[in-house]
Amino acid sequence: MKFEFDPETRRALGYKLIDHINDYFSSLPDRPVQPPAEERSFRKLTETMPDFESDAATVLDDICHELIERGFHVPAANYFGLMNPAPTYMAVLAEALVATLNPQLASVARSPLASRIETETVRWIGNRVGWAVPFSGTFTSGGNEANFSALALALGWKFPGVVEQGVATIGGAPVFYASSEAHHSIDKSAGLLGIGRQALRRIAANDLAQLDPGQLESQIQLDLAAGCRPFCVVATAGTTNSGTIDDIVALAGICRRYDLWLHVDGAYGIATIFSDRHRHLVKGIELADSLTIDPHKWLSMPFAAGIVLTSHPELLEPTFAIVTPYMPRAPQTEVVDYYKIGAQWTRRMNSLKLWLTLRVHGRLAYEELIEKQLQLAGLLRDWVVGSESFELAAPQVLPVVNFCVKAPGLREAELAAANAGVVEAVTRDGQRWLSLTHVRGKSVIRAMIISYLTEKRHLDGLLRALERAGREVALPAAR
Repeated sequence: MKFEFDPETRRALGYKLIDHINDYFSSLPDRPVQPPAEERSFRKLTETMPDFESDAATVLDDICHELIERGFHVPAANYFGLMNPAPTYMAVLAEALVATLNPQLASVARSPLASRIETETVRWIGNRVGWAVPFSGTFTSGGNEANFSALALALGWKFPGVVEQGVATIGGAPVFYASSEAHHSIDKSAGLLGIGRQALRRIAANDLAQLDPGQLESQIQLDLAAGCRPFCVVATAGTTNSGTIDDIVALAGICRRYDLWLHVDGAYGIATIFSDRHRHLVKGIELADSLTIDPHKWLSMPFAAGIVLTSHPELLEPTFAIVTPYMPRAPQTEVVDYYKIGAQWTRRMNSLKLWLTLRVHGRLAYEELIEKQLQLAGLLRDWVVGSESFELAAPQVLPVVNFCVKAPGLREAELAAANAGVVEAVTRDGQRWLSLTHVRGKSVIRAMIISYLTEKRHLDGLLRALERAGREVALPAAR
């Protein structure tokens, strides 16, 4: 009952897993996203914790079979869902290597090469942002931690005593701003920072589903007149609901005028910096004081991987560093101890999967991916525009298309029910998946091109399914 295996057993188990993974990747272009609706029931997990060992090969075969044959497959080519991609195979191999070596990236002394690889990967991305000033940053567990870290930087920048002495020393209620379409992690971060979720002013989105600059400035002025202490504006580059990109240049101008920190939550959309042709979509990104990007979205990395970057690297250590007697000391290098510049202490090497993918495939592979997915999204948008059953519900900017059942005169609840009926009809057989959401308070169907495996034939299949569903769904009489 020891944990170690002999070399032959290790090799056999490794080959067995690789065979399962290889077969799975081969199946993804045509694999259903999930079982049909009538098969989506699972027995209750009532087994007690095992006391004794089992045959490793049998257990491995069993769990691979269960997860693959009965699972929900985000990497499938027919997944038109949320911002969850098919991972690159090099990233999968990188994850296995990281799990094997288990480097601890808290300090350079304990992970010299791993720390350098992360530093290099952060530099590659920061260079694509186009900052003309020094910058730094770190990998995080995802966009939630990255946004939290950026807001902590913003708070400490505006109120220098807050890290040591707390928010009570601010001298007024700190407030900050984001669109009504911005990600929920912004609310969560406000609560965790101790300033309260009510410190977030949600500004109504305009007709383009962007944060409205005019309404933003009006709210800032109202808050200043009321004695509040504004400190930050959060722009979004690629909202979860619709892929909308806020007017970063206009928001940067407001931030400079009122001495506010500009954070860009670009967890999804900032990936366009990898494309020379499409980086204009995030025009003004270099004006940000901080930004978030999630490689586990458009950069096709397995979960989890976020990054926070800032053009104020001098603020990182005052915000996050803690002196401890037990951390090993390394000779002075240009690579910083990562526990000093981020919220995590023990840190996994989340950078290797992106670094290895870039080393093998290069940036141009992402440029081609972005171009291809925007083209497919354009085809979907054009189909909706010409459809008798559906209509566009928001502008299409990134490979996210919002549309709804075309039925003038329906009440919102009736439209939501009709949209839900379409989605249920399309996803019932498990072959493909798309989702429902709200944009500017209205029910929409949301389809996203996110898997690098998705081709035109998969889109054509979705359009046929939507056409059938549009005919099947019974609409209430218009009022």
